[in-house]
Amino acid sequence: MIMANITTMSGFLLVGFSDIRELQILHALLFLVMYILSLTANFTIITITTWDQRLQSPMYYFLKHLSLLDLSFISVTVPKFLVNFLMDDGYISYDQCILQVFFFTSVAWAEMAILTVMSYDRYAAICFPLHYEVIMNPMKCKWAVTAVWLSGSITGILYITTTFSITFCKGNIIHQFFCDVPQLLKLSCSDDYLRVIGVSIFEVLMAFICFISIVFSYIRIFSTVLRMPSTEGRSKAFSTCLPHLFVVLFFLSTGFFAFLKPAKESPTAFDLIISIFYTVMPPTLNPIIYSLRNETIKGAFRRLFGGDFTMKRIILSLS
Repeated sequence: MIMANITTMSGFLLVGFSDIRELQILHALLFLVMYILSLTANFTIITITTWDQRLQSPMYYFLKHLSLLDLSFISVTVPKFLVNFLMDDGYISYDQCILQVFFFTSVAWAEMAILTVMSYDRYAAICFPLHYEVIMNPMKCKWAVTAVWLSGSITGILYITTTFSITFCKGNIIHQFFCDVPQLLKLSCSDDYLRVIGVSIFEVLMAFICFISIVFSYIRIFSTVLRMPSTEGRSKAFSTCLPHLFVVLFFLSTGFFAFLKPAKESPTAFDLIISIFYTVMPPTLNPIIYSLRNETIKGAFRRLFGGDFTMKRIILSLS
């Protein structure tokens, strides 16, 4: 049914998972559960970091934008996959594919950028506590976040202008559950794809620079923390830094592996699992690993649902 008349379609056919209906149902349920979990966790983070006056420091300001990016990241791919499952149809139009590539690459780079900013924030807070308010003043934080979103948009524009200038002449079947750039390159019948490779190399170099910056920040952070005389101080510092470092390593390792490995004609189950790890898992796990393990966040969560943090306060703050 899905494979019928694919040569007459103006878009693409997403065939990332099994043709067996029972397995498709299992995949859809898994994606739905993870999507709901991600929406709930990230929306909770956005709410409490916006309205709780105890969470107005730069750290939580950046956390809010990380959650916004996570919501955007998972919403680029999963809803379309679920719609295709319900319709029993893997079709995605050409324009929808362009939008998916734009938002996916934009948000992916913006996540890398915000994680770099967050590591610098922790570096400034732990290594220069007396000058922290000057280094990370509200204006600088706003400029940093603006640069994050703007750089993401530029990345998305670069990818769609190079990717969709390619002549696709090797069919329209994409062996993925979303419009994945490496899979789109396989449909090219000329060397037009070299421009996309050039953009990818540039982005990888920029991501490597961000990674080096993060590593440098954490080397300084750990050297400072280990010299702290207070065990409680060291424990508090590690509790805010280690989850963030894990998130960075998880996001970079899966993303680099997925984009640098050669695209195969028929991706294996392992390839699809890797794609899930860098598209669905980070937005779902980030608030759990990084935010919800934070005692301050937990306290704000209890106030949100415990009566101290009421809808009346929200309405008053808006008036």
